Amino acid sequence: MFKKIFVASIGVVLLVGSIVYIKLGQFTVLGEAAQNMVMPPTTVTSETISEAQWEQVITATATVSAAQGVTVSAEAGGRVTEILFESDATAEESQALLQLDTSTEESQLASAQASAALARTELARLRKLVKKKLSSQDAVDRASAEVKETVAQVGVIQTTIQKKTVRAPFSGRLGLRQVNPGQILAVGDPVVALQMLDPVYVDFSVPQQKLSRLKRGMTVRIASDASPEESFEGEITAINLEVDPVTRNVQVRSQVSNPHEKLRTGMFVNVEVVLPETRKVLAVPATAVLFAPFGNSVFVIDEKPNEETGETEKLLRQQFITLGQARGDYVDVTDGLKQGETVVTSGVFKLHTGMKVVIDNTLAPDNSLTPSPGNS
Repeated sequence: MFKKIFVASIGVVLLVGSIVYIKLGQFTVLGEAAQNMVMPPTTVTSETISEAQWEQVITATATVSAAQGVTVSAEAGGRVTEILFESDATAEESQALLQLDTSTEESQLASAQASAALARTELARLRKLVKKKLSSQDAVDRASAEVKETVAQVGVIQTTIQKKTVRAPFSGRLGLRQVNPGQILAVGDPVVALQMLDPVYVDFSVPQQKLSRLKRGMTVRIASDASPEESFEGEITAINLEVDPVTRNVQVRSQVSNPHEKLRTGMFVNVEVVLPETRKVLAVPATAVLFAPFGNSVFVIDEKPNEETGETEKLLRQQFITLGQARGDYVDVTDGLKQGETVVTSGVFKLHTGMKVVIDNTLAPDNSLTPSPGNS
């Protein structure tokens, strides 16, 4: 029994040893193949760095306000008898918007006009009697004063009737109607908002350090997420005399043409003040930058001869850089690159120093200083 177990054990050991020997041989062959294997070059997109002139701008966030804007209200109280406008419509200057009940005032006007006519008749009669020395001058003076008083009363009632018709003080676009037929309005009750939206004011603040660079008449560009495909232009019309003691910012007002009324009051927009001077920059696509906590870098493509074959190869070199201002799809490199160097512009996260590459720009991203991406 013991002999059988011993023989079986020896057989198992020989079997396991054979399997281990075969596998070790396979691993050795694979290792030698891996050592002799040459990795093919990685295909990348690239761009050669050249010097460019960038216009200098001051950026800020701004708020749109109407060049003229008011909430039209009732000058006199009364019951609404007729509404003469529609919400979100245009109105011309002096256009009637609302009619209040004037029946009481019209009755008072008829009575006052009758009194004025009687006073004029009495005055004419007394003047004839004075000529005949049948009346005194004092009676004529009192009759003349009576005429003036009755005529003034007619004017007051006529003015009240005119105030019962609410009119647009200037041309513009109307907002939402805030009254209904039959409603009783008090003096000052709102009727509708009226705003002139072409042009509009765009107000923004800049730090006091930049105040000396601002002047009236400077061009401003406005961008709004409500109309991302369109840019609006205007100019600075006023700079506030006072600096905010809390924020140390100064308020600036620009006037912007808005013919299609796409900019509305209260809208949040981004503004760029275009300065007269330009600056030389070395700009690289933002996709070429490998952003990292320990430092930003790009991969520069160097051409070196192969020591074995003598052929020229393109090898990567990771170069740490200092970034400046970003604009569109590009970012300014203030230190670390030289004009004429070629950098990889995509897929930089998978690259490393010394990697062989080939350049294929057929699928290179279309970079622009003023990108206009479509809606996704």
